[in-house]
Amino acid sequence: MSTASAVAIAVVFVWLGMVSAISFIEAPLKFRAPNVTLVIGLGIGRLIFRALNIVETVWATILVVTLLLGLPGTDATVAVTIAVLALAVQVIVVRPQLTRRTDAVLAGLDAPRSHVHYVYIALEVVKTIALLVGGIVLLAAA
Repeated sequence: MSTASAVAIAVVFVWLGMVSAISFIEAPLKFRAPNVTLVIGLGIGRLIFRALNIVETVWATILVVTLLLGLPGTDATVAVTIAVLALAVQVIVVRPQLTRRTDAVLAGLDAPRSHVHYVYIALEVVKTIALLVGGIVLLAAA
């Protein structure tokens, strides 16, 4: 196994673990904690997802570089590309819309309920599946 392959496999599974833990465990549970209001939950969520997306961007960059160096098969490249594109849409398109609503709620305004977070969640599912498939393909190739 080459160093590039080992790094790519590690990055894929660490990234997958982070997304799974934060998006599918932490985020829904946070609002069930005692005394967590919408304002507190949104404030916490904003910090956590901003940090997550920054780390994900670093993982995506490392992954793209290692895959370019290692020249993996088409299946791994497609899976990783889907994950990176899902992240890009989240960061560039979806998160700014979520941030505007969060800013309004945190400012005390009565912002209408948004369903944009469902788009974010759908992209998390796509990203999770793509990373899982990509990781499996990379492991099989190694």
